[in-house]
Amino acid sequence: MTVSIDSAPARTGTGRLIIVLGGLSAVSPFAIDMYAPGFPEIVGSYGTSKTAVQLSLTACLIGLAIGQIVIGPLSDAMGRRRLLLAGSGMFTVFSLVCAVAPTIAVFDLARLLQGVAGGAGIVIGRAVVSDRFTGTHAARQLTTLSVIGSTAPVLAPVAGGLILDIGSWRLVFVALALTGLLLLLAVRSWVPESLPAERRRTGGLRAVFAAMGGLLRRRELVGYLLVMGCGLGALFAYISGSPFVFQNIYGLSPTGYSLVFAANAVGTVAAGTVFGRLAGRVRLNSLLAVGVAITVVSLAVLVGLLSLGISTFPTTWACLFGLTTGFGLLLPASTTIILAVGSDAPGAASGLLGGAQFVLGAAAAPLPGVLGNTTAMSTAVVVLGCSLIAAVALVALARPWQGHGEPAAGQA
Repeated sequence: MTVSIDSAPARTGTGRLIIVLGGLSAVSPFAIDMYAPGFPEIVGSYGTSKTAVQLSLTACLIGLAIGQIVIGPLSDAMGRRRLLLAGSGMFTVFSLVCAVAPTIAVFDLARLLQGVAGGAGIVIGRAVVSDRFTGTHAARQLTTLSVIGSTAPVLAPVAGGLILDIGSWRLVFVALALTGLLLLLAVRSWVPESLPAERRRTGGLRAVFAAMGGLLRRRELVGYLLVMGCGLGALFAYISGSPFVFQNIYGLSPTGYSLVFAANAVGTVAAGTVFGRLAGRVRLNSLLAVGVAITVVSLAVLVGLLSLGISTFPTTWACLFGLTTGFGLLLPASTTIILAVGSDAPGAASGLLGGAQFVLGAAAAPLPGVLGNTTAMSTAVVVLGCSLIAAVALVALARPWQGHGEPAAGQA
C-alpha cells in the first residue's frame, strides 16, 4: 500500500506540534555552532587557518539565508508539510557529509547545503504557527520557538564540548545527522498540513516572489528586519569570536568555555520567559526597544573597559551575558512583529525574516578575525557595531512608537 507524503493525522495536539516545531527551530542553530569548541582542532585537522574555519560558519549561515528566502515563499504556494519532510531528510544527509569531509573545501560546501536544508524547518515552523494562531496566542507560540531558537546557539557549544570530551569534532556532525533523522520521523507522524490547497498562493513562482517584493516596500518591515538581522549578526560575531577569546586569551578549556555559554543561555531563557509573560500586557515594540537598549549598553561598556586596558575574564563574561539577555527580548519581539506586519503572506514574511537573520549573521561571523587575529577587542567592536546598526534601524525605519504589529483588541 502506498502512503501519500501529505498524509497526516487530522488532529495533532498543540503541545506536541510546538515541541516538534521547536526541534526544527533548534537543530539548525545547533548545526551552526555546536562544533565551535572544536575550531582549534579543525584548524589542525585540515592544516588551515582560523579564518578559513570561521568561513565554514559563514557558509552555513549563507545556506540558511538562501533556504529560508526560497523555501518560505514556496511553502505559501506548495504547502508546508512536503517541504518540511524534504528539508529534514536532506539535513540528515548533508550532516553525514560534513562528518566524513576529507578537505576543508568539501566541508565548507557540505555546510552550505546543510544550511539550505535546515532553513526549511525554521522558516516553515514559523509559517505553521501563523497559519494556526493569531494575536497574542500567536505571539506566545512564536515566543516559544524564538526562545528555543535563540537559546540553541548558546547551548550548542555546551553539547559540542561534551561530545569533544569523548571524540573528535566529526562526531558532532554524526550527532546532528541522528537528530535530523529523528525530526524527520516526528514531522511525518505529528505535523499535519496547516495550509490547505484553497489558501495557497496561485500564479507560480512569479506571484510568490512578487509577494515578497511587496513586503519589502513597507518601510517599517524593512526596519524590523534590520533590527532582527543585525541582532543575529551581533550574536554570531560573538559566537565565532568567543572560542578564541575564552580559550586562547583567558585560558579556558573546551569544557570551561561550554559552561560559560551555558550560563549565558540562562540570560536568554530568562529574558524569553519574561517576554512570554508580558506579551499581551506590555507593547511588543516597548519590549523590543528594551532588548535593543540592553545589547547596546552591554557592548558599549565592554568596549570602554577594553579601551581602558581592563581585559579580564569576569568583566568580559558579564558584558556578554548582557548581550545574550538583551537578545532574549529582541528576537521574540521582532519575530512576532515581523510576522504580524506581513500576515497577508506568512511564508514570504518568514522567509524574509530568516534571510535577514542569516545574511547579516553570515556577514558578521568572520569579522572578529578578519585582521588575522581574533581578540576580545575585535570581537567586542564587531558586536557593538551590529547592535548600534540595529538601534538606528529601530528608530529611523521601524519607528516603534507607531505601534506596528501590535495585536488588535480581542486577540489576546
